[in-house]
Amino acid sequence: MEWLDSASIGFIVIFLGTLFLFGELLVKARGLFALLGVGLTAAYFLYHLTGDAGFWVVILYLIGIALIILDGKLFSDGTVGLIGVILMVVGLAIPAPNLVYGILVGMAFILGALSSLFFLKVFTRRQMWAKLTFKDRLTSDRGYNSINESYKDLVGKKGKTLSSLRPTGTIVIESQPYSATSGGQWIEQEKEIEVLSVDGTRILVAKVEQSEAPKEE
Repeated sequence: MEWLDSASIGFIVIFLGTLFLFGELLVKARGLFALLGVGLTAAYFLYHLTGDAGFWVVILYLIGIALIILDGKLFSDGTVGLIGVILMVVGLAIPAPNLVYGILVGMAFILGALSSLFFLKVFTRRQMWAKLTFKDRLTSDRGYNSINESYKDLVGKKGKTLSSLRPTGTIVIESQPYSATSGGQWIEQEKEIEVLSVDGTRILVAKVEQSEAPKEE
């Protein structure tokens, strides 16, 4: 396997090996990705392992994989998984014959891991990663809505300011207090206001100008 003497070939081998290994962790590939990933990575280690970089670097690499799996099953905060990633990169870089080769191998690992995320668009995701992502979209048909439905009914209603709006403050409409904003307008306390619009939970109001009574002749 003298072709592994080339840093470019090593880059490709580790990229593909990492791509398939992480793909197996992310999606249900029935072991095919694991077989490809293990085969490519094993070929890299078997060729480059020497007396200076012995079998312990493989153990380091395997510990990294174990930490990533452990993080997905138990912790799901990414900290343990990050340590695992670092151990895997170190385990791959140490057997490299020179510094440039080691840097390329590390880059190949990172790119392969990131590229494996594209498998999520094609294959069924593994349940152990469900806690890391939102599987269901927050749509109104599932009961989620960014706009409070009761707030939408406030448009056009009138009330009074409980505090001065500078430009935010508290208003009261039909004996119910709300947090509101007047935009750039300063509205004093106990002034009549009207709700102009509602954006999510942001209530925009304007001061109701009092019409002057007609003068008697």
